[in-house]
Amino acid sequence: MEHRYIGKSGLRVSPICLGTMTFGYQCSKETAFKLMDMAYDRGVNFYDTAEIYPVPPKAELVGITEEIVGQWLRTKSRHAIILATKVTGGASGWFVPPVRHGLTAVDAFHIETAIEGTLRRLQTDYIDLYQMHWPDTIVPREESMKAFDALITKGKVRYLGTSNDSAYGTTKSNMISRYEGYARFESIQNNFSLLNRRFLDTLADMCRGESLSLLPYSPMAGGVLSGKYNRDRNAPGRFTTYSQSKEPRVQAMAKRFLNDKTLQSTQRYMEIAETGGMAPATLAIAWSKQFDFVASTIVGANSEEQLNESLAAMDVQLSEDVLEQCDQVHQEIQYPMG
Repeated sequence: MEHRYIGKSGLRVSPICLGTMTFGYQCSKETAFKLMDMAYDRGVNFYDTAEIYPVPPKAELVGITEEIVGQWLRTKSRHAIILATKVTGGASGWFVPPVRHGLTAVDAFHIETAIEGTLRRLQTDYIDLYQMHWPDTIVPREESMKAFDALITKGKVRYLGTSNDSAYGTTKSNMISRYEGYARFESIQNNFSLLNRRFLDTLADMCRGESLSLLPYSPMAGGVLSGKYNRDRNAPGRFTTYSQSKEPRVQAMAKRFLNDKTLQSTQRYMEIAETGGMAPATLAIAWSKQFDFVASTIVGANSEEQLNESLAAMDVQLSEDVLEQCDQVHQEIQYPMG
């Protein structure tokens, strides 16, 4: 089993991380346990969750995913697992989260309140990688980094990461940490896939220059790269549901992921995968994990079949010819997600 380090940290992780955002909503506790056991038995030692999960966020469900992961964690040696979770971002951001009555902020109070709830639900006394789920547009990053650093001083957290962040925001946070003597962000968890290569524009250079690791999420573009929507535009799935939502933000997300250009690109990738003798999901995840700045690609699953196709990517090293074919698709259909 290949292992990689996250940033400059001591966290040595499998090249695939199991994401848990559907556990407790789309995925039952029983199925979640089976999937986590299955990943563990295949050598996956890295698991990612968040206080706001499951998705889509609902006030009555917040925290259930961490509870399920925590119950499963009790069946394993704690030191065998690299556990990542996230504090909810600021309500000043892209939406008002149903956490702490919609008044969230990435400040000292909310960070301390969040970690206490997370540790209780996960039934552990420390988190290996604690991440800011998305930035706060109001609270100064100086306050955020000071509060995050305090968690490490108290032994509640080993290392820090950010998510849904920009090159400017991540670099500024780490410059603050450098000059103030705080712990820095070792990772960034952003959307990155064959259909969304925006990370390569500027963020990849930041990762290489600053020795940060990307933990790509949604390498399957929310399931679009599986090809199910090519076979049936109204196939059961997240974006079929989202497209029927009355909420403009949710509809916009559906259109971003599921449109004529993403389906055209996916059809081409499906053909490349078939020629290579692999599932489209395997191709998508293998492509994601082959970048030098990627430590571990986060995959999600609601069934053993889905997870099998994802885990198969651990043993796949794409040839230069296949990579060139994938690049050609992008050259001909650029930025299908906008």
